[in-house]
Amino acid sequence: MLEDSFHGIAHLLFPHCCVGCNTVLEERKEILCYACSSLLPRTYFETKDGNPIEKSFYGRIPIASASAAFYFSRDSVLHQLLVSLKYKQHKEVGLYLGRLLGYQLAIASRFQDIDVLIPLPLHPEKLQIRGYNQAAIIAEGIQSVWPKKIALDAVMRTGFSASQTNSNRIDRWQKMQGVFQLSNQQAIHGKKLLLIDDVATTGATLEACGTALLQGKPASLSLATVAYTL
Repeated sequence: MLEDSFHGIAHLLFPHCCVGCNTVLEERKEILCYACSSLLPRTYFETKDGNPIEKSFYGRIPIASASAAFYFSRDSVLHQLLVSLKYKQHKEVGLYLGRLLGYQLAIASRFQDIDVLIPLPLHPEKLQIRGYNQAAIIAEGIQSVWPKKIALDAVMRTGFSASQTNSNRIDRWQKMQGVFQLSNQQAIHGKKLLLIDDVATTGATLEACGTALLQGKPASLSLATVAYTL
């Protein structure tokens, strides 16, 4: 009873609010209110062969399947969530988004044979600054609803790249050359991999990391992100 009273007082003094609209939420594990969660624009890519992400990789690297949970646009609820995850230390948002992505993948026949989740790695300097890798947090969220092994050491980021927010596809591709290096072939050899990241834009970063992973001779490589930029 004392614990319940403490939590009640804490809720009054420091209410837990929706990331999207600041509405007070009853449960601390919740991230969005119902109204804001309904605004997340599903892609349904997990059910579609030849979806826009897969088409964007034609002629670049061989991938088995690719998906993104939601369409991304500036100043949207999803944008607020990703900003909270990447720049405001809200790791719980990454777990939440990972669960949403994981629920989709878990029931999609195209992804049923995945063996290992590979979070796209951060450069060690950026990891030290941020304190965590948002892709790894998303992978943990996926794993919580879709039990799959996570390999954190399969590939490493050896090159440091500045923000690419305003870069076009060619610029991004050039900046990504040689940025990733295979570091643990044993973890991926002969396995069906799913490379995880937060947002797919031009695909340059995913392509560069995927190229490094393919050197380890996995059985296949698939991609999944929380968001896809229109």
